[in-house]
Amino acid sequence: MDYLGIPETQLEAAGGAWTAREIVQQPQVWASVAAAIGRESQSLQEFLGKLLKRKELRIVLTGAGTSAFVGECLAPALARHSGMRVETIATTDIVAGPECLRSPGATLLLVSFARSGNSPESVAAVNLAEKALGDCHHLIITCNPEGALTRHARQLRSAKVVVLPDETNDRGFAMTSSFTGMLLAATLIFGLPVDAAGGTAALTGLGRELLAIGVPIAGDFVHGAFTRVVYLGSKECKGLAREAALKMLELSDGRVVALAETALGFRHGPKTILDRHTLVIMFLSNDPYTRRYELDLLNELRNDGVAGRVVAVTADGQPLPEHADAIRVSAGASATDLGLCFPYIILAQTFAFLQSLALGLTPDKPSAGGTVNRVVQGVSIHPWKPA
Repeated sequence: MDYLGIPETQLEAAGGAWTAREIVQQPQVWASVAAAIGRESQSLQEFLGKLLKRKELRIVLTGAGTSAFVGECLAPALARHSGMRVETIATTDIVAGPECLRSPGATLLLVSFARSGNSPESVAAVNLAEKALGDCHHLIITCNPEGALTRHARQLRSAKVVVLPDETNDRGFAMTSSFTGMLLAATLIFGLPVDAAGGTAALTGLGRELLAIGVPIAGDFVHGAFTRVVYLGSKECKGLAREAALKMLELSDGRVVALAETALGFRHGPKTILDRHTLVIMFLSNDPYTRRYELDLLNELRNDGVAGRVVAVTADGQPLPEHADAIRVSAGASATDLGLCFPYIILAQTFAFLQSLALGLTPDKPSAGGTVNRVVQGVSIHPWKPA
């Protein structure tokens, strides 16, 4: 059997079998996640039903690293769809400055995303939320039934834990199935639209399409020998761009510099990163208004002629400049921008994985110096007293 076009035996020898499998399995995992959320629907309704009707409700989406980017992808869609106050605040920011949670008169729903739930900040953020606000409720979405966060939730006054199928608990260093699994779980829990043509089933088709076309495309990127990669995305795809850049940094062990920005934000300084060794990948929105700004920047980058290559990732059928170097997702025209995050990230994961192999690294554990770990270590949690 092979994964991403590479025989399993070769992947095992290269130290990348877990990560390759976890990238490839995602469309199948999404169906398992949807089934799991379906089984939890009654208990979720009991926990969230009345909460979501409160006018004073403040929803904070939290996590660290990739888990924080789950919230960044979700937040624009959730705010738009619900009309509620929705924010993303990483656990790392909550721990360093708990005052960010204080909002007199508000009811807080802290939605925590965690692959393992064993990062020191995960439990600390929950405890600080309890200290900062009297009316605090917790929805915890995790891939690990035995993680510290899951166990700690049993002591909380008002908490609902959703444990995803075991396949989402990535064994590799980089979060892949856990990222899309947690994003899909939250999308379904809050009833957010992903595709007008068929919901989760349509996402599965999009994911399989990107797996089929992504390997040769990502291989072509690797052969370009770029030393810098820029990911651009707006709204939901802003969080996606950050996650894509993190995957490249992690799996290349920092040897490929990766940056994430929005189309409009890129001109305000970050554009200076461009040189002939830079690959720019823009995740294009299906929103016609947002897309106009993105196409403006595509034209500008083309006219500048500074970057080594500029690529647009887009749903097929959407207009593009004639000169555009594009990767078209044929079934994506009816997807929301949140829905596009699922297939788009598979391309970025595949690229980062193949880049890791090309650099002679072991993708399942790419940190050659061992200074970066699958579960963050070395964090001391200091006591905090509300003023």
